[in-house]
Amino acid sequence: MSILDFFKTKKKDVEISTILPQEIYDSGALELKDIIAPSALKVTPKEINLGEKVLRSFFVISYPRYLSESWFSPIINLDKVFDVSIFIQPIETAQVLRTFQKKVAEVQSQINTREAKGLVRNPMLDTAYQDLENLRDQLQQAEEKIFDVGLYITIYADNSAELDKVESEIKSILESKLVYVKPTLFQQEQAFNTTIPLGTDKLEVYNKLNSSPLSSLFPFISFDLTSDKGILYGINRHNSSLILFDRFSLENFNSITFAKSGAGKSYMLKLEILRTLMFDTDVLVIDPEDEYKYLAEAVGGRYFNISLNSEHHINPFDLPPPSEGESFANVLRGNIINLVGLFRIMMGGLSPEEDALIDRAITETYALKDITADSDFTNIEPPLMSDFELVLSGMEGGDSLAQRLSKYTRGTWAGFINRSSNVDINKKFVVFSVRDMEDELKPIAMYIVMHYIWNMIRKKLKKRLLVIDEAWWMMKSDDTASFILSMAKRGRKYFLGLATITQDVDDFMKSPYGVPIITNSSIQILLKQSATSMDKLQQTFNLTDEEKYLLLESDVGEGIFFAGLKHVAIKIIASYTEDQIITSDPSQILSIKKAKSELQSSGQ
Repeated sequence: MSILDFFKTKKKDVEISTILPQEIYDSGALELKDIIAPSALKVTPKEINLGEKVLRSFFVISYPRYLSESWFSPIINLDKVFDVSIFIQPIETAQVLRTFQKKVAEVQSQINTREAKGLVRNPMLDTAYQDLENLRDQLQQAEEKIFDVGLYITIYADNSAELDKVESEIKSILESKLVYVKPTLFQQEQAFNTTIPLGTDKLEVYNKLNSSPLSSLFPFISFDLTSDKGILYGINRHNSSLILFDRFSLENFNSITFAKSGAGKSYMLKLEILRTLMFDTDVLVIDPEDEYKYLAEAVGGRYFNISLNSEHHINPFDLPPPSEGESFANVLRGNIINLVGLFRIMMGGLSPEEDALIDRAITETYALKDITADSDFTNIEPPLMSDFELVLSGMEGGDSLAQRLSKYTRGTWAGFINRSSNVDINKKFVVFSVRDMEDELKPIAMYIVMHYIWNMIRKKLKKRLLVIDEAWWMMKSDDTASFILSMAKRGRKYFLGLATITQDVDDFMKSPYGVPIITNSSIQILLKQSATSMDKLQQTFNLTDEEKYLLLESDVGEGIFFAGLKHVAIKIIASYTEDQIITSDPSQILSIKKAKSELQSSGQ
């Protein structure tokens, strides 16, 4: 009530001075409807202008003879803003049977009339008669019930042109399934009141459906990846359900993540690592940017800094003991093949003759230490790179190769790989950082670390996750890319999940091993992308235009999560404690360090 209305309606025996302040207060109080109501409303025959939005409503007028399962799924999962209301009114079976009796008699009469006139049979009448009889039998046996069903859709957009586009898309989807809709002309207001959550049907446009086709209409069909076991990857942006998943429940345990720099890919993987560690899974990380050091310290893991001046060394000639059912000869042969690949990278490529020479030199280097295909080399000290150089220089045609190898044995890079291994990965969480390694050596370092990890994994069967961050470094060489693919294919045998992360989509996809690595990864995660790489990803992952624009417009930590045959839009969520441990935001890291420093100062 306004102040003016109050003066008009006040009682004569009540003094204004005692009531006016309370009435003034009441007139200015806001109710919930005042807060949620739009600033303006304009109703036209075809649509409604609701504040800054334009909306239009439709109702279904016709269904096909058969409704397939999940026929409404493309609408429910459409990446548009819309409301759907379904009103279901049960009809008494006895009433329906009486109506059916009359309808069956009508159809039978038409069929008999055509037969009496000698006309050709009408398939539509025959089909209608059979359908009515079948449904009548099911109703009499209480296998089915009949319902009056009203289905209404209200779509929203920023302007009429966009509204027309959404309307056309929804109509084309439904009409492809022989479901036809009509706009609620001159009834837009009633239709809007029908689709908002008031539970009131102002239109009452019904179709009669029996139980089976009605069950196909229920809207609880949006894609979800909620499982009864696994870890929380994030929130389903479509329906706010939890994306709980266990990578070790799929046909292989591998994943691949594509995202532009700063899109949250490392943040997501660190969050997965933190949660995976709680489920008796060992995690190993190859870290080219030193992003996992604090996480390793926080969970009591091991951190190895691999560089030219590091105290941690890995001897590429190390040999693992044979796994169950494997011979010493197979282990030695496999290691020789991997070493040939390593030398191709170290020497910038080899000719076929040099390749054969290197292969023979490796075999003879092992033989110097009494390591042969027929021997048990479990307790034998493996050779070093300098031993290999000595053998190579003594072989015909090996001098030039030995010269090219000298920088790794006697030059500035000798401390890196010409010493016995002194790292131990017998921990729940292990990080190998190659940040301080020169860029020229990073692919070599990552290959050696991967080879060492692979040998250790084969020693003992255990659930493990290997994370390769910035994998584009390894895609530059066919040998390193081939080794990643080999681990992706063979990892399942050793209970190993391989998580590959990269921001350089072009380098990854240019490699002949890029697409096979993707196809051998049951989990694929696409976070925010740059426009330059989007077309390539759309083609590779068969994305719709809506999914393409979703990736381009996503915020940090948002994207699409593929698992098997399903995929959903994901938003990665971390708790406050998890965020403090895994953050890569420089400003946040500085504030955390500052807070620690102040805490230590106050403690002293």
